[in-house]
Amino acid sequence: MAGQPWNRVNIPFPGAVSSVRMNFNSTTDANIKTLLVENEKVLKLIRSEILQTEIRLLYELLYILNNSFRGNKTFKGLKQVEQCVNRLKNMKLDVSLQELTDLCPNRIQRGLSIKAGECDVPSQPMLEWLCLKVLGAAQLMSCTLNRCSRAFIISRQQMKWEEFVILNVVITSMLSRLWVMFRGILVSLSTLYQQLLVFLREVAHTQPMPFLTDFSLPADMAQFLCPSDAFLLIKQPKHDSSTKDDKEKQQNKKKSSKSQGQTGKVKEDLGIAVERGTNHDTDLKPFLKVVRNLTEDKYFLRGTYKADKRQKFKKQVREATTFTDMAAHLEEMILWCRSQRMEKERRLLTFLRLKCHKMTCLEATGYNMQRKLQSFRQEACWAASPQGPAPRTCRSSAAVRRKNRLRTRCQSLRSQFKSSTVKTGVKNKHLKRRRRRRCELSMSGLSETGQRSRTTYEETPQTTNCDSHDDIDDIFASGGL
Repeated sequence: MAGQPWNRVNIPFPGAVSSVRMNFNSTTDANIKTLLVENEKVLKLIRSEILQTEIRLLYELLYILNNSFRGNKTFKGLKQVEQCVNRLKNMKLDVSLQELTDLCPNRIQRGLSIKAGECDVPSQPMLEWLCLKVLGAAQLMSCTLNRCSRAFIISRQQMKWEEFVILNVVITSMLSRLWVMFRGILVSLSTLYQQLLVFLREVAHTQPMPFLTDFSLPADMAQFLCPSDAFLLIKQPKHDSSTKDDKEKQQNKKKSSKSQGQTGKVKEDLGIAVERGTNHDTDLKPFLKVVRNLTEDKYFLRGTYKADKRQKFKKQVREATTFTDMAAHLEEMILWCRSQRMEKERRLLTFLRLKCHKMTCLEATGYNMQRKLQSFRQEACWAASPQGPAPRTCRSSAAVRRKNRLRTRCQSLRSQFKSSTVKTGVKNKHLKRRRRRRCELSMSGLSETGQRSRTTYEETPQTTNCDSHDDIDDIFASGGL
């Protein structure tokens, strides 16, 4: 396939003339007219704004997901679709088809050529070169359809696993729209190829200039494509059962209209009102007691049913020997939790299912996962009945980081508090020592002052007594005694 002349991005242009003069009649006019119509359909589909918008959306998604989704299978499928789109652009099919439009005579030229009997039309090498372009584009469209289908299946599988649901919804809708557009281009290319072959035979009959000597053009596009892609070119006829159903519906409508017309004349019997006696003295306590007992039995049975289901799941988890068996048990338990509206258990088991899928991939490559399987059993048993502290491996990384951050913050606060208490204790000790010294100094000062006052007091009365005795002697001496 790689050596085929149509399987090239740039097919070498023929060196012969692009147009030749040939006899022109009404048959040639009809062939050129249908050829231009089919050519215009292909050009309109390739240059449509809707297709260009979807291709821009594909480029934007690939640009956004380039770093975070590089190893994802859906991303790889989208990259393959992008390769096909880029190859279609590099082929410059629209430019080649526009050249065909320019080489073919327009409506006025065709009218004048019918009168003259001659007209310039594309040559045989030019038409064969265009046939190769159309064949390569059709094969590229079939490859693009296959890759769109493959990427769609992978994205739908991830959506079933509840992974990146919103993103996969966008991708699947975009791929489905691209598939429809590329299928329309493939069908229009098939009809264009048929008209090119019809016109090529006419031109080769009048002006033979063969360009393809080592390659023969296929007689039909369905023969050129693989059977699965050729099936897309076949328009499905309407089934006969649909026409029969339409006839039966029309007959039923007629019958219903006739019956409605007949019943409109007949008066309807609405019956007679019946009076029913009500006894207000009836005691409803026995009935309420029965209803209460039924509800209690119902809740009791429901609780025992849930407990039995959880015990059965735990037993299955303990008996599971591989992660593939574990994934099957988790899928069954998630569906049961969803039916019982056990949202917390369902979320925990869904998280474990994603983890289990990653482990199955590692297990398939040949890694020994028995130690991981033991810890995973504990996590699954806890997730089925989440009571008490969660296992460390079952906690999310954000929660673990948050807990470690709180722990470090508490430790830092404790250390700060201890250091502050130590500092305040040292300060209090220094203050107490200073106060004691001040008190001792003040007491020593008071004792010294007291001793001084006592000595002065003892000294002052003796001197006063001596002075008083001297004064009395002087008085008696002055009196001559």
